[in-house]
Amino acid sequence: MKILKFGGTSVGSVKSIQTLLDIIKGEHDSGSNPVIVLSAMSGLTNLLLSMAENAANGNEFTAELAELEKRHYDVVKALLDIQNQNPAYTRLKIHFNQLEELLQGVLALRELTAKTRDQIVSFGERCSTLMVSKIAAQYFKEALFVDASELIKTDSSFGNAKVNIELTDLLIKGFYSENNDKLLFITGFIAGNEPGQITTLGRGGSDYTAAIFGSALNADEIQIWTDVNGMMTADPRMVKKAFPLEELSYTEAMELSYFGAKVIYPPTMIPAFLKKIPIVIKNTFEPAFAGTVIRHNCKASNLPIKGISSINNISILSLEGSGMVGKSGFSGRLFSLLAREQINIILITQSSSEHSITFAVQPHDVDNARQLIEQEFELELLANKLEPLVIETGQAILAIVGENMKQTPGVSGKLFHALGRNGVNVRAIAQGSSEYNISVIISATDLSKALNAVHDAFFIELTKTLHAFCLGTGNIGKTLFKQLQQNSVFLQQNNGIQVKIAGISNTRKMVFNADGLPLDSWENELQNSVQTADLQQFINKMKEMNLPNCVFIDNTASPKPIAFYEQVFKSNISVVTCNKIGNSATYSQYKTFRDTARRHGVDFFYETNVGAGLPIIRTLKDLMSSGDRVQKVEAILSGTISFIFNHFKGDANFHDIVKEAQEKGYTEPDPRDDLNGKDFMRKMLILARDAGYQMEEADVEIQNILPQACLDAQTVEEFYKALQSEDAYFAKIKDQAQVNKKVLRYIGKLENGKASITLQSVDEGHPFYMLSGSDNIISFTTDRYKDRPLVVKGPGAGAEVTAAGVFADLINVGAN
Repeated sequence: MKILKFGGTSVGSVKSIQTLLDIIKGEHDSGSNPVIVLSAMSGLTNLLLSMAENAANGNEFTAELAELEKRHYDVVKALLDIQNQNPAYTRLKIHFNQLEELLQGVLALRELTAKTRDQIVSFGERCSTLMVSKIAAQYFKEALFVDASELIKTDSSFGNAKVNIELTDLLIKGFYSENNDKLLFITGFIAGNEPGQITTLGRGGSDYTAAIFGSALNADEIQIWTDVNGMMTADPRMVKKAFPLEELSYTEAMELSYFGAKVIYPPTMIPAFLKKIPIVIKNTFEPAFAGTVIRHNCKASNLPIKGISSINNISILSLEGSGMVGKSGFSGRLFSLLAREQINIILITQSSSEHSITFAVQPHDVDNARQLIEQEFELELLANKLEPLVIETGQAILAIVGENMKQTPGVSGKLFHALGRNGVNVRAIAQGSSEYNISVIISATDLSKALNAVHDAFFIELTKTLHAFCLGTGNIGKTLFKQLQQNSVFLQQNNGIQVKIAGISNTRKMVFNADGLPLDSWENELQNSVQTADLQQFINKMKEMNLPNCVFIDNTASPKPIAFYEQVFKSNISVVTCNKIGNSATYSQYKTFRDTARRHGVDFFYETNVGAGLPIIRTLKDLMSSGDRVQKVEAILSGTISFIFNHFKGDANFHDIVKEAQEKGYTEPDPRDDLNGKDFMRKMLILARDAGYQMEEADVEIQNILPQACLDAQTVEEFYKALQSEDAYFAKIKDQAQVNKKVLRYIGKLENGKASITLQSVDEGHPFYMLSGSDNIISFTTDRYKDRPLVVKGPGAGAEVTAAGVFADLINVGAN
């Protein structure tokens, strides 16, 4: 035998009631004769409470009453045959008239007692259950309306009555034995006290009704039909990747429910828990979905936690002082005081020194709690044995729950790493000795970010989401977006990472979307944006969106974004950049960036600063972190200069090669910007600093390739004329190298703390001899790679390889 409880959304419309009847038909046709428990139509309990408050305040309530009547009459008209409608209308009208009389009494007296409130709100369940039972009678002749107030007996604590279990069990069993051939439609939420007055069962009362009947009748299963696919791993309104759990233990379900999961409430489960009756959470609007089973014995799970629960808005009160230390009974005195006044304590944490106690309450209890504490401990406060009570509002609780936590090492470490990595400050921590739950208090403004970050950290079968904010839509930026689009499926399948571009800015406009800008139409989105580009506003918006796992990507060559890097790090956001200006400015700035990133637990990746897509920075860091010592670094780190000297051989003249390089797009509009070696110098400076040397720009010695006349030319055209007139100079250098069977290479060298960039002739024994095209190359001579240096070689320029380097850095952020 099964108990089927349907929530407010399941009886909230014509369509949902039709679905509800189909579910009951399926059970009935399979030979089951379930007991049906119903809630009020969705929204009507709040409407009834509003009507009651209006009446108590002397305000009109007739419009709301008319709305309540219409919603029920519309369902009757749509789902009942014409010949059956009048009896239903008549019975409902009797209820509505009784409700109106009650409200008129409240209006006349300007008084709303807890007893009267219970009677008023009871009409929600009474009307919906009566209505559905009449509709069901068209299909099931044995359908019978049952008023639970006649069977569930409670004390007179109106609003949250305590059930007399023994008497209730007897009444339910007696009634069922006389009507077990009937299809019972029972009012949820409401009960009755000994004199026969209506009481209500409080929060989750309809679920509780189902559990009470299930326990009394020793049901095989209790089904809770709602509008979600079961208990979720987190609040789906804030965590879009939350998914339904297949099963939970009673303890896990109660822990999740206590800390905010709204699908089911802890009191609901007590009767089922005692009888070990499985509870199944099902979706009325997707009945084929298996839902979540809450049972006594769950099968083994490989998940360290089952879910993440949260309470959106709480306040915390902190009491501290020397008068608490070693004072036996202090905590009992404090919490007994609050319990007497019905102030619910959500979470408690106490320092091991007994010097302070912090506890969380609902915001509406704060003022009352403060007054009680200040009165109770007045003497201690006056004597300065206790500090004034500290109250913090706008807080939230995040709790991870799971029975596997006690046997899985590192769970708390993973939790705090995920929070710390995303800049979420933990105000207080509580963990029970059972180790089923770790709860933290955080700022309510960080709750959504924290939930998503923790969810990504624990449910590794899901993809981790990175939210990227990108500056620059030139060749590198465009190519990066194209590469991300082309490889999105591969990333998810092989790296478990999903990249969402949450913001884009160029020098003209900027655009944002927390759900990710479409990579196939981002240009249209940016072009149609009404937001004018502003770097500070871009940074402010990125921080304001407060998304988890954020990455700031600088695909520009401008000095302007550099000024914001430190601010970004301090917001616990990682930086990926191909802009080498920041790292090659002053050493103090270089060091500040690294120290700030490390202090805030985020990444600073800039692989493309030196060799575009070549793994040069990463190779150097790996060598040093493994304990190797770099003796010498030699490198060609300019694709432009590499192309020129790789082709400056045979009968070629220097002027023509430089002209060809410019025509192929290898040089800047003024080739001297490449040939003066300044860009090469920046790269060598970054390498030297990463190798551990505190060097400035002036410390890198640069041999000028060009004669002075070429440097002094006023225009590019004059430069080429001067360069052509110097053909003999360059031919002499080339011929001398060829005579000695060598080739010319513009090489940067770092050795013994000194860095230089010079034009050299190298023979075939040198690793740079066979260089071709516009390739870059770097040679590391270390204690381990002494006889045969470690060489990295490949394309060192171009949008494709540079974007690929940024892409790789982005994925490395995801890996961390």
